[in-house]
Amino acid sequence: MLNADQLTRTYDTVVAAEDVSFEISPGEIVGLLGHNGAGKTTVMKLLTGFIEPNSGTASVDGINVQESPVAARANLGYLPENRPLYRELSVVDYLWFSATVRGIPKSHRRDSVERAVRDTDLSDRALDDIGTLSRGLQQRVGVAQAILHQPKALILDEPTNGLDPSQTQHMRELIRELAKEATVVLSTHIMQEVEAICNRVLIMRDGKIVVDELLEDLKEGNRCWLRSSSEDADVRAALEPSTTVQRIDGRYLLSSKDDDTQCDIPSIVRELVAKDIVVNSIEPEKRDLEALFRSVSEGGI
Repeated sequence: MLNADQLTRTYDTVVAAEDVSFEISPGEIVGLLGHNGAGKTTVMKLLTGFIEPNSGTASVDGINVQESPVAARANLGYLPENRPLYRELSVVDYLWFSATVRGIPKSHRRDSVERAVRDTDLSDRALDDIGTLSRGLQQRVGVAQAILHQPKALILDEPTNGLDPSQTQHMRELIRELAKEATVVLSTHIMQEVEAICNRVLIMRDGKIVVDELLEDLKEGNRCWLRSSSEDADVRAALEPSTTVQRIDGRYLLSSKDDDTQCDIPSIVRELVAKDIVVNSIEPEKRDLEALFRSVSEGGI
């Protein structure tokens, strides 16, 4: 659905994006993460055709963004961080204007506007001027303009930024509903948003994609925690030298000496039982996404 193939963009001597490649399938909700200046906004602008790459290609539903920008954008909805709203217009007037700019035929505009208002739960405020709405409601108006033409892919930049908890929850529910019909790319710096709604994570650093994993796999470390009432020396003797054993707060943190190898819990249990070591509990290490993101941003991964 969304495809980036070795996208590179420079500004004079600054490399904003370098050999960025990924493919996002229909129905995925992908979190695009990275510290300020990592290249997220550049990649979103390359995908939407707002800027041209120095090299590489972007495509939406198989349509090359650079070669056929109008056709590609017909399948794409975009909500930039700074919402493109006209505060003096009513919600309906703004969406009608947006539908016109989008090229939606006049015979279909009413249905498109009504559907977008309904899907974003703006029916009660449809005749209100945008400038009188709360930030959360204005965010919904921004999403409404992005889905007017029922795009196959949505790119949302910081959609929950500045929202209160209730507004944030509503936006999460809205994004989940939209993902039933469209691929969603969500750029955010709020880790809770990623954990709440995304199923895949792309993390950028210095213009490059350094992590591309399913959220479930990303949070699953390659180490495991063991509790045992056996003697410390016996536990270590049973597992070493193939496994690194660290005792922390009464538990053992186990990891393969091959850093890229997942902790093989069934094999470890068999080894311990065979040597009469008591296994009170053993479970995979769960990694904290915020700590992992911090490590990536600092160059730790």
